[in-house]
Amino acid sequence: MVRVTATEFAKNFGRYREEAQREPVAITSHGRTSGYFVSAYEYAELVRLRAFERRVYRIEELPENIVQAITESTMDPKHDHLNALLDE
Repeated sequence: MVRVTATEFAKNFGRYREEAQREPVAITSHGRTSGYFVSAYEYAELVRLRAFERRVYRIEELPENIVQAITESTMDPKHDHLNALLDE
């Protein structure tokens, strides 16, 4: 990955715009990475993957559509034998 100072990035934006099409460009400030410049494709991929992130809720904060989905869900009949174990 290319690492470049913020000043260098600003002076040579066109160069790093092209570089970002091949790999992310790390932008540094005072020796620390402050951000990354990535291609539109890489950013779209990040947004797509974030949609799959696991979400955690407190029970009292569950959205109504999730409560409804849980309430209306049913087990596959091939697992009925597991329900029988609970009745023992």
